[in-house]
Amino acid sequence: NMGRKLFDIVADRKLKNPNSILLAAKEAGTWRTYNAQEVWDTATAMAYSLQEKGIQYKKSLDQVDTVAIISGNRPEWIITDLATQLSGGVLTPIYPTVSVAELAYIFNEAQVKIVFVANQELYDRFLPAFKLVPSLQFIYSYDTVEGVAHWSNLISSENHISKEAIAKIDDESLATIIYTSGTTGNPKGVMLSHKNIVSNIEDSIRYFSFTDGIDKKALSFLPLNHIFERMCTYLYFEKGISIYYAESMETIGDNLKEVKPVVFTTVPRLLEKVYEKIYNKGLELNGIKRALFFWALRLGDQFDHREQKSWWYTMQLKLANKLIFSKWREGLGGNVKCIVTGGAACQVRLIRIFTAGKIIIMEGYGLTETSPVVAVNRFQEEGR
Repeated sequence: NMGRKLFDIVADRKLKNPNSILLAAKEAGTWRTYNAQEVWDTATAMAYSLQEKGIQYKKSLDQVDTVAIISGNRPEWIITDLATQLSGGVLTPIYPTVSVAELAYIFNEAQVKIVFVANQELYDRFLPAFKLVPSLQFIYSYDTVEGVAHWSNLISSENHISKEAIAKIDDESLATIIYTSGTTGNPKGVMLSHKNIVSNIEDSIRYFSFTDGIDKKALSFLPLNHIFERMCTYLYFEKGISIYYAESMETIGDNLKEVKPVVFTTVPRLLEKVYEKIYNKGLELNGIKRALFFWALRLGDQFDHREQKSWWYTMQLKLANKLIFSKWREGLGGNVKCIVTGGAACQVRLIRIFTAGKIIIMEGYGLTETSPVVAVNRFQEEGR
């Protein structure tokens, strides 16, 4: 079966454009970028070492070898994901907020063999759980952690996994097991194959025409532990977009201005916070400026792409975009064409106002089990 696997998306990008930036993150205050060639070379070297450490491709679902990650978003996360896939293993990402008992339960059920931990704090917190997991053989860290092997130990320029080893993996193979927090009782692992996720990317990508062209960036801050940001990551790779990781939830505003992304994914609560901040600034205005601000909001409230509006409304909205909404776009870095929101219902009013201001909100709905998108509002108005 020669259907595409998730890692094929990166392999294709490397062939097409080896120097294009895939990932970027702040390291010691400056952006460190990773191009497609470097990501591929690092992942294939790491995959070789994972196989040496006993991670092998198993056809049978009860016997798969699992690798876990406990980390926030960073380039190492995706490189580990790719290396695990290429070795034939299955990635189990863990949300850093789980309890020690939950982690031990998940690791034992998934029979985790190797874990990657971001830093000292997470290592210290979960060490008691690691001791309760007989299947766990190796622990690696991304940051330097006293007494823990550094992930770079798995990467050598000499050894890379062979094309023959990679060719064994078919698109029906498991790519990941994601334990969802939303269930009752013990966490339950959702098993997703390469085909599950790749087919979702292929179905979603046609609505991403707004990112065509060169030097397009996305800002990433939603957790990679969820399928939403993970699927979007590979969709960005497929579209030739570069992913810049926000330093933290607190720095999103600054990072938007630095990176100037064309797109980012979010949850509605964050969008509400952005709106509240803008609204509160509007309240501080006086006289004509204040009047213009609230006039623009009223126009935004009436926005509906399905109605033929009067020439008078259209002309006013054009002016509001020049005078008011342009400042909103600048606040988001000046290049944002679209924000994709998911995870909960978004207030219709917010969708109207932002979209009126040429910041198009694409609202998606989905489940982990559907890898994840079931439905999404399109970017284009036509084709309803």
